Amino acid sequence: MDIQPWQFLVITQIIIFLLGWPLEWTEILIIFVPIFLPLVEFFGVNPYFFAMLIALNLQTSFLTPPMAMSAYYLKGVQSRNVELMQIFRGIMPFLAIVIFAMVLMYMFPGIALWLPDTLFAE
Repeated sequence: MDIQPWQFLVITQIIIFLLGWPLEWTEILIIFVPIFLPLVEFFGVNPYFFAMLIALNLQTSFLTPPMAMSAYYLKGVQSRNVELMQIFRGIMPFLAIVIFAMVLMYMFPGIALWLPDTLFAE
């Protein structure tokens, strides 16, 4: 299978996004990230960059239907007058910002790598 590093990133992010619907973040990090880490090294992707993409991606998957676990958590602590659709409407601007941030990170990886590069420079 001859794929480019950006294709690998997109495929893994789609898999993690879909896994974020039925699974909690801890299961994804403990079970699936160790599977992807050797591939991250093989494709020459910075592990910090990959971790940032996973964090943003998990936020997005926890807020989007069909499961939207975070929306249900929020519904559980709100009063009974708040409808789930109101929560989803309130989530949409945040989702747009997170997706925009992911696109920016793909286009300019230095956004995510600036601080680790500065702190851990040798």
